Amino acid sequence: QVQLVESGGGSVQAGGSLRLSCAASGLTYSGYCMGWFRQAPGKEREGVATIDSDGSTIYADSVKGRFTISQDNAKNTVYLQMNSLKPEDTAMYFCAADRGRKARYGTGLWRSEYTYWGQGTQVTVSS
Repeated sequence: QVQLVESGGGSVQAGGSLRLSCAASGLTYSGYCMGWFRQAPGKEREGVATIDSDGSTIYADSVKGRFTISQDNAKNTVYLQMNSLKPEDTAMYFCAADRGRKARYGTGLWRSEYTYWGQGTQVTVSS
């Protein structure tokens, strides 16, 4: 059974930083791609960043240059380093996993591409 558990959310002021973690279990990590999504109240869930097992990454335009996705294969954990946070980054952040590779093919930011989801961690950025 695949489980994804997010942590690291919180409240920060604009310009601050947070690092989210997603611990994965029950999957052959090297055969999966991992993604971060977010959903603000009243809005659709949107893709933020994706990383393949080979390290290929893709980012949403809104976070390029500010967010960095990375992984620790030994720990089956994926991270999202968020810098220069803005109030519009406020949302529930979700970790997702799916088999295969996506980022190297320029995809991986669509909700429908993922099978497994975590419960989410809240990020609130105040101005």
